[in-house]
Amino acid sequence: MATFVLIHGGGDSGWSWHLLEAELRSRGHETVAPDLPSDHPSAGLGDYADAVIEAVGERRNVVVVGHSYGAFTAPLVADRLRADVLVLLAGMIPAPGERPDDWWEATGCNQAREAAGLSAIEDPFESFYHDVPRKSAEEAMRRGREESSRAGGEPWPLTAWPDTPTKFIVCKDDRFFPPEFFRGLARERLGLVADEIGGGHCVALSRPQELAELLVGYLRD
Repeated sequence: MATFVLIHGGGDSGWSWHLLEAELRSRGHETVAPDLPSDHPSAGLGDYADAVIEAVGERRNVVVVGHSYGAFTAPLVADRLRADVLVLLAGMIPAPGERPDDWWEATGCNQAREAAGLSAIEDPFESFYHDVPRKSAEEAMRRGREESSRAGGEPWPLTAWPDTPTKFIVCKDDRFFPPEFFRGLARERLGLVADEIGGGHCVALSRPQELAELLVGYLRD
């Protein structure tokens, strides 16, 4: 049995993982999916990591999963918990000393989004939730929260990537981050060939069963 530690993305909440949690628990695993203190303007990346580690408690055999902006927190948690596996799901891979606010230009993400025509999609039901059932998408929007400005302006604190086996998952139908952009970033920053799953940016709500199978497969690897 493993404990899957699920770290949500920017402006989101732990609720976004509830369907995936049910799938993982039905396979005999534990899950922890806390709300980050991202709605507190004074909270920084270290505070995000502290909140996750407090929620994990004494649990071991940990797999850390960071979605989207959660990729800035997930490696901090994996490093401190000595996780068995670190998974970035459509994750914003940070570099040492890089501020989240600077990531978009530093990685070329803004240009990639514009070239793919994604920057013109302003409706979140089309960019984030286009393949999520409408009721779930509306609930996710209702639960949306502000993101701490302090966290966005802080340099990422690690001096190197943690010594943790790492996986990257591209969502093939992502309408927020271009899939080809993430394939390239995973190669450049982590030396990884990304795994892929069908579905949009919020695949934990649109394809939880498929995502659970992929994550559990990493335990066998």
